[in-house]
Amino acid sequence: MLRLGELEASVMDVLWKASEPMPVREVLAEINKNRSLAYTTVMTVLDNLYRKEWVVRELDGRAYQYTPAVSRDEAAAQALRDVLDATDDPESALLHFARSATPQESDVLRRGLRRTRKRP
Repeated sequence: MLRLGELEASVMDVLWKASEPMPVREVLAEINKNRSLAYTTVMTVLDNLYRKEWVVRELDGRAYQYTPAVSRDEAAAQALRDVLDATDDPESALLHFARSATPQESDVLRRGLRRTRKRP
């Protein structure tokens, strides 16, 4: 999965917060609450996200409706995977991360590892 640029991340944030698919105009309206972008800019960003497989789209009348292809959590997990894949020493990176984890995060990791080990 390819990384997101700043504007792509803003568009994905809007889609992740949405409860249903959104057309370009609605995404634009949400983004323009904090900045001023043109319709064509947001349309191009959504098209790029579609080609990168970050969003899926469905034609509704004459306009596409966009939905995230992955959840925010799945995207975060992939980003962590990308970081580990980019290092020469993933074990060391994981250990540094584990040392920085809060007690609650450590508990979550332990539970997740136990569940992973129980799977066939």
